[in-house]
Amino acid sequence: MDLRIKAACGSIAIGIAVFSLKYMAYDLTGSTALFSDALETTVNVVSSIATLIAIWFATKPADENHQYGHDKAEYFATVFIGILISLAAFSIFQAAWNGYVREQDFSYSPLGLGLNALASVLNAIWATVLIKVGKKERSPSLKADGHHLLADIATSLGVLLGVGLVVLTGWRILDPLLAALVGIGVLWTGGQIVKDSIAGLMDEAVSTEIQDEIHDLIRQHGEGAIEAHDVRTRLAGSSIFVEFHLVVPGKMPVDEAHVICDRLEAIIHEEVPGSKVTIHIEPDHKTEPNAIVVPD
Repeated sequence: MDLRIKAACGSIAIGIAVFSLKYMAYDLTGSTALFSDALETTVNVVSSIATLIAIWFATKPADENHQYGHDKAEYFATVFIGILISLAAFSIFQAAWNGYVREQDFSYSPLGLGLNALASVLNAIWATVLIKVGKKERSPSLKADGHHLLADIATSLGVLLGVGLVVLTGWRILDPLLAALVGIGVLWTGGQIVKDSIAGLMDEAVSTEIQDEIHDLIRQHGEGAIEAHDVRTRLAGSSIFVEFHLVVPGKMPVDEAHVICDRLEAIIHEEVPGSKVTIHIEPDHKTEPNAIVVPD
């Protein structure tokens, strides 16, 4: 089974466990802030399901109607996740308002607070796993899921500290105010995820570091060619598309030029996993300024 699919399945299981712990914490305390924290976790479960579906679709091989593959399916999932998170924020605002206008019973429960803390520990461990796998597999939806969990941890810790203040001071108004702060944090997280996903849908180029690495590989392994220019890259989920023009001596036989292309494609694919390289051969009168010069 694909590692990304395994991670997405794990996210669903962890999400259900964390929600159960947080809801029990709310049930034991009656805290609006803890209820809001639990409500946010329902989004984690739904988004994990969306991530699983998107990754499953993205791993399908290219077909006649999708000749470049299905990698971008993950970006649609992350947009969906971002929207869900934003909608959850408004639900949290509603709960905070209800807690403000109708003061709710609040009871101090060490067990309830302990369950909420345990949920945060589970989230912290799993967020680390998701981000690590997401970077390794270049999965935008897994990385989005991981960063969302990190935001969830931050808000959960804030809620726990705030509930502790409610217990110490007796100021009940702090409870709905904390819930509102959780909502603001959730809304910001949703907006960032949507922003990053749209960048992927717009064929954003790879990082400067990876571009420099590709340029260096062309210089080091392009022996027999003269230069390369018009190097372009774009991200599509876990795939990196690389295109460039390779200038060779005008009298070089086609089979020799093809050997150079094969060598460059192999080394770029090896050093930049997931890369799909397209090279356009040009004769020596097509040289351009600011090109990547291949040493003799």
